[in-house]
Amino acid sequence: ESKLTLRPPSLAAPYAPVQNWQHQPETLIFYACGYEANYLGSMLIKDLRGTESTQDACAKMRKSTEHMKKIPTIILSITYKGVKFIDASNKNVIAEHEIRNISCAAQDPEDLCTFAYITKDLQTSHHYCHVFSTVDVNLTYEIILTLGQAFEVAYQLALQAQR
Repeated sequence: ESKLTLRPPSLAAPYAPVQNWQHQPETLIFYACGYEANYLGSMLIKDLRGTESTQDACAKMRKSTEHMKKIPTIILSITYKGVKFIDASNKNVIAEHEIRNISCAAQDPEDLCTFAYITKDLQTSHHYCHVFSTVDVNLTYEIILTLGQAFEVAYQLALQAQR
């Protein structure tokens, strides 16, 4: 039994059509959830409009990568602290995004195997959308749900720290 109480997905993320989170909170605190995905790339978001920006970036990145022969495979390592991109072949960390700098995680409505999230670059204050795809819509959905749970765990830990 977990020591950390989380709100159900429907309260934490109103769009979530599930009743329960995928993982025990401790998994996201002490370990990491790793998922294999293809990295389609990132693009600068000039005008931040929430999930609309995410969905626009998904459509553009899908179009620009549709003829690429080799799209990099990465491991997304998710914890309550953030997300690491890990090169699937050599296990090197490519990039790291802190949870507080991540927003607007969403699936692409045109292609449910594609998803993205937006990060804020602290040096430049620019926003970038990072776009990924998986081979299976259920895997994509689980990644989005795990990201949502990571936000919820971080939020509940922050509340606990204030008490």
